[in-house]
Amino acid sequence: MFDTLALSAIPPEDEAIRPAIRALIAETCSGMTLPQRARTWMGVDAEFSRKMGAAGFLGLTLPKQYGGHERGPFARWVVVEELLSYGAPVGLHWIGDRQSALVILNYGTDEQKRWFLPKICAGEIYFCIGMSEPGSGSDLASVRSRAERTETGWRLNGHKIWTTNGHLGHYAITLVRTSGDRESRHAGLSQVIVDLRAPGVTVRPIADLNGDTDFNEIFFDNVELPPDALLGQEGGGWAQVNAELAFERSGPERIYSCLVAVDAWVKHIKAHGADEARLRLAGSLMAQLATLRQISIAVTARLVLGERPLTEASLSKDLGTGFEQAIPHQIADDLAAHPEETADPDFKAALILLMQISPAFSLRGGTREIMRGIIARGLGLR
Repeated sequence: MFDTLALSAIPPEDEAIRPAIRALIAETCSGMTLPQRARTWMGVDAEFSRKMGAAGFLGLTLPKQYGGHERGPFARWVVVEELLSYGAPVGLHWIGDRQSALVILNYGTDEQKRWFLPKICAGEIYFCIGMSEPGSGSDLASVRSRAERTETGWRLNGHKIWTTNGHLGHYAITLVRTSGDRESRHAGLSQVIVDLRAPGVTVRPIADLNGDTDFNEIFFDNVELPPDALLGQEGGGWAQVNAELAFERSGPERIYSCLVAVDAWVKHIKAHGADEARLRLAGSLMAQLATLRQISIAVTARLVLGERPLTEASLSKDLGTGFEQAIPHQIADDLAAHPEETADPDFKAALILLMQISPAFSLRGGTREIMRGIIARGLGLR
């Protein structure tokens, strides 16, 4: 596996996107506070999402006939790196642009593509992911939510949990059973597109340490779905969801969640002095960032070749989220070692926020234990 993660470079034509996305961020996000920027994944700004669409930064890899721009995965990689480096509010359009659009493009019917993809590219509709269930953890093969055929389509019953932005999404691509039972494991799993405004759908927020409700539970009580709610092949859900997760796990979003805190800390130590310990920490953070960035670029190069690097993407996610989780604690330890210094209140607020939400970094997209199981299997160790 490691031989295939050769050093790769972002093509010049994709690097050329940076000035335009930086200009849009400067134009629309300059008034954000540091705590707001630290929320980048959870940041909600419908106007910003629409501006992203109007400027051509959503649906970069999709065909032009569906509102896309027919660029390669590296074009989106560059845009995401710039968005997260600054801390722009990407929460609304994030999931639809990153993975839902690609799943629909790869497995959807012509009608589904014509209906959903242009709206995703315009930043007008938002998606969430209906995968995890209570009692199942990250064991997606044990889902019990079920969609049964009816004379008019499908009837859905079940319960999903830890659904990011379920309270804001318009639609959820949901993994369900259409045949078999929990013991059937991969067999009988399918994906359906659920309109979250449909009768019988209930969304209940899950409050975190900050009182935020980015995670949600979704209940399906005899939800009537049309025949075309099925996404892809009936019974093909396991293969489809694994392809979807490869898109989710490999990008720069697994590296940059705390970069705004690093930038603020560097500004702080420039103002107050950098001793040997601080220089070692700064060097360590930059070395890790550079290495993880190269891994993510290498995985993206595999996607460009049309491959599905599930093992490599899992490696990128596991290492990246561990790095992200350590950053706020390392910076907090440094500040605590210098009690005579006064830190900017916004810097402190952003740091506290990141310390509180960082445990979720290794949960979203699959837990650390699941990632390491996939890596071990890919290396032939299990």
